[in-house]
Amino acid sequence: MVAMFSSRPSGRARIPGRLNPDAWAVLFGAIAVEAGAAIMDIHRRGVDAASKQDGSPVTEADIAAERIILERLKELAPRWPVIAEEECAAGRVPAAGSTFILVDPLDGTREFLARNGEFTVNIALVHEGVPAAGAVFAPALDTLWVGGDTAAAIRITPGMPLAGACESRALAVRPAPPKLTAMASRSHRDAETDALIARLPVETCLSAGSSLKFCRIAEGAADVYPRFGRTMEWDTAAGHAVLKAAGGTMLTPEGEPFVYGKAAEGWCNGAFVALGDPSLARLFA
Repeated sequence: MVAMFSSRPSGRARIPGRLNPDAWAVLFGAIAVEAGAAIMDIHRRGVDAASKQDGSPVTEADIAAERIILERLKELAPRWPVIAEEECAAGRVPAAGSTFILVDPLDGTREFLARNGEFTVNIALVHEGVPAAGAVFAPALDTLWVGGDTAAAIRITPGMPLAGACESRALAVRPAPPKLTAMASRSHRDAETDALIARLPVETCLSAGSSLKFCRIAEGAADVYPRFGRTMEWDTAAGHAVLKAAGGTMLTPEGEPFVYGKAAEGWCNGAFVALGDPSLARLFA
């Protein structure tokens, strides 16, 4: 396992079970890296997309990755219900209590089809509305981000055991500079997002696909990521977990905490703003 994480009980653990949040994040990371190998096998040979009922694309890679993830979670975390994107699309949605797992087997399917590398595997554990542990793996970029009580970025190729990881570094958000760097969706940017960015002290705006936007803020490369377009809980929970573990936060545009478990809304998110330095919350009070 990655040396900076331990499976010993932690005084800061906020979730039930024998592992602390960092250990759960690493466990999810190992599963995501395995699923990433299947995704890249399909990516190399090329694939066509079908459309789901909501019009979003789905590919063979989405299905294959989710199958692997669900099998591993059934073995390693059988006590918690798993809310997974493709299972939900097929109408198979388990009842979720205060603790559950969210899975997006291929976040950024449009980026996957465009072959630009900006797609990820997302797995997160939510406890009492808050992401307690999460992993985001970008298989085309050979990078895994994990977050529990602490956050790290790990250089690793798809399918490799975590014990063979090339490099691991701790993550921390940066103090807010006078002029901010914003992240925006590459495929889903809208007028409301542009309007919010325009009223903030933003000097630079960068685009990225999938959960990479959260990870860039967690790394200290950007400061704010607003999103008004439609997202689902499995799109954001893992990245939110990494950002939170790195010292960042995520709010509604009105400055309220951003929470999970919205089963009655079909697991659909509202608008949000992800922030590096939590002091930036003053801009939304």
